[in-house]
Amino acid sequence: MVDRNPWLTFISHAVLVLGVAIVAFPLYLALVASTHTAEAIVQSPMPLLPGSHLWENYRNALLGSGKLGSTTNVVHMMWVSFVVAMTITLGKIAISLLSAFAIVYFRFPFKMVCFWAIFLTLMLPVEVRILPTYKVVADLGLLNSYAGLSLPLIASATATFLFRQFFLTVPDELVEAARIDGAGPMRFFKDILVPLSRTSIAALFVIQFIYGWNQYLWPLLMTTSEDMYPVVIGIKRMLAGGEAAVDWNIVMATAIIAMLPPTLVVMLMQKWFVKGLVDTEK
Repeated sequence: MVDRNPWLTFISHAVLVLGVAIVAFPLYLALVASTHTAEAIVQSPMPLLPGSHLWENYRNALLGSGKLGSTTNVVHMMWVSFVVAMTITLGKIAISLLSAFAIVYFRFPFKMVCFWAIFLTLMLPVEVRILPTYKVVADLGLLNSYAGLSLPLIASATATFLFRQFFLTVPDELVEAARIDGAGPMRFFKDILVPLSRTSIAALFVIQFIYGWNQYLWPLLMTTSEDMYPVVIGIKRMLAGGEAAVDWNIVMATAIIAMLPPTLVVMLMQKWFVKGLVDTEK
């Protein structure tokens, strides 16, 4: 029996509260800044309580303004981010499921060599292979396109490895039962493996959606047209260079709006996300 020590409980809760405060305080400042005028934000000290310009700032952020460095409004930029994030997420899950299925349940020459070749790509992130990838995409004429923004990022060695490890734990009796029932490989995959993997798929969906939504470096190189700016790049373009004044209230309002979709995904799929990470039942 574990004895409960009041002091240890207090210290653990204090550490948790401190951690939450450290993480949440910048978000609170961004929210407060999005409710004030640009002049009030640059004053010293900056106001720490919400102001009275919330609706005005968010309306200006959503409708867009030419003086912010981009004529494209936030709604369109968020649509670009959503399409790219969903394409990356669904593509990673589909390709990883099929590749893990092939590695575990099919026999072919150099099977383990293929698996380790996929696994070794974890050592080659986008930043390392970005120049040759850009060259290929440019030669194919995919610059400033949804395909160019998403297709180079849809392969995932991590997801393939996770699905492979899960498939290895599926009892052989299920395979034998499916074979006796006359199920082919794809029917076994569709009717048995995919339903069993739904919690892992949900967890990967959350992780990969946030990964796709927050992409910065690749879209920065890929997009030269304002119509194809994702919202992360749009926020960067709002920061005027030189001596031009920055409307920080609009920038912060846009940043808060940009955080809403991934936040909603995490909140709506929290149960499945946690279950996919900790559930060991097969």
